[in-house]
Amino acid sequence: MTAHDYIRLAGGQPGDAHGDLTTAVVPAGSLAAACAKLTANGLPLSLLFATDDRATDGSFGVHVVFALDETHGWLMLSAKLPKDAPCYPSVTARVIAAHWYERYAMDMFGIKAEGHPDGRRLVHHENVPTGTHPLRKDFAWNAKLPHADIPYPMHRVEGEGVYEIPVGPIHAGIIEPGHFRFNVAGERIITLEGKLFFTHKGVEKLLEGKTPEEALPFIERLSGDMAASNALAFCQAIESIAGCEVPGRAAAIRSLICELERVTMHIHDLANIAGNGTGYTVMAAHGFRIKERLMRLSASLLGNRFWRGAFVPGGVTDAIDADGFAETKRVAAEACDETRSLLDMCLSSDGERERLETTGILSKEGAIAFGAVGVPARASGIERDTRLTHPYAAYAERRPKLITEAPGDVHARFMVRVRELSESARLIAELCAKAPTGPIRAECRGQDGLALGAVESWRGELLCFVRLKDGRIDRCMPRDPSFCNWPLFGEIGPGNIVPDFPLCNKSLNLSYSGTDM
Repeated sequence: MTAHDYIRLAGGQPGDAHGDLTTAVVPAGSLAAACAKLTANGLPLSLLFATDDRATDGSFGVHVVFALDETHGWLMLSAKLPKDAPCYPSVTARVIAAHWYERYAMDMFGIKAEGHPDGRRLVHHENVPTGTHPLRKDFAWNAKLPHADIPYPMHRVEGEGVYEIPVGPIHAGIIEPGHFRFNVAGERIITLEGKLFFTHKGVEKLLEGKTPEEALPFIERLSGDMAASNALAFCQAIESIAGCEVPGRAAAIRSLICELERVTMHIHDLANIAGNGTGYTVMAAHGFRIKERLMRLSASLLGNRFWRGAFVPGGVTDAIDADGFAETKRVAAEACDETRSLLDMCLSSDGERERLETTGILSKEGAIAFGAVGVPARASGIERDTRLTHPYAAYAERRPKLITEAPGDVHARFMVRVRELSESARLIAELCAKAPTGPIRAECRGQDGLALGAVESWRGELLCFVRLKDGRIDRCMPRDPSFCNWPLFGEIGPGNIVPDFPLCNKSLNLSYSGTDM
């Protein structure tokens, strides 16, 4: 089916095409039903966000983006809400994957999703006064708020022998703040709930009014371990608006840098899960040592250790010469080969496999319902990878193999990373050996319009919606894959024992900062 077939199915009125993003308008009262029809026909709900359009047409907007994987496109349904009473029937009541998105819009815009099964705050904590909506246009970025004391009721289970265990928000390690509340019987978890957004940065507000060039450093720093992926999704959106075609050499370098970022973090994850999650410390000691080589390679190529500063709208910032390609190929190959030998030893340990197998199971049905993306989704049998379903950079020519597992447990998520590591090593070798010649950057002047950038980061599908007015950002909504995967704790935690929670946590490796925009 084409995008227009789906629009007719949803009962919408066709809008415009913006690159690979097709838009349609539906009445606010019909939005939930339209979304339910599309998900029932197999379209993943990939993004839901709001806009403040009161200055242009006196309304607020709610926009829901669906992936058209078969045709490599995206479909966005939009509904207008009256400025004095912005409310609509909740999409979440029909499509679970919308649940955090709608709570986010309620906090940040004051838009009410009527009938939402969980009307609690998401971003705002107890000290934020009622009626505070930071992403409305009339809210100043530097506003100072009085301290409130609004109760936030955590879920709890009562009964004989049932206890509550609070974890965080301040942790013993260097991770950012996040609060987890366990209800347990003995060591067995009955329910598990997370509460995040303790250090919200206000990036979406800070981006308003900036040029794409001014905005890029903010985007790159959304999540320190996904700088390249975030920058690329943003650049792709700007390029789509401008109608800019990226040169072939720049596209190859973009794919190369993203695969290097993937290898760096997959090695980190494998070392962290096996080493710090189960006590198989030799994996952690040597895995982090190997990861260090890749961080030094980043410093050599880009001048920093975090794969940052490589991409700009129109291409890349600098060319990699023949020596750089040779060194990159060598370092990546050696890192992957040495990690593979460590993994052979690790996976031959019966004790290690016993800890990973059947722990933290995420069913395929649960993954689909919650809109899981990336490694957790593919480890539960979902065949989605943005590099294949929406090819970008050089991935139309250098196609990765789709890696999936079926059991959906920690071991499956571990093995997806193991197999993707080998596939990334192959792609890196090919990209280094066969990079096209020619320019590395095309002219890319910001124009008015809107677009969606999509990247398969090492964590999963990363989206960035951008709308420009007068060449400056009117609305930018970056969506980290962690925003989709954090709620999975409520699915994979219950039934496990408390000591296995760190394994469940590390197997998802979710970003606090990327979610806490």
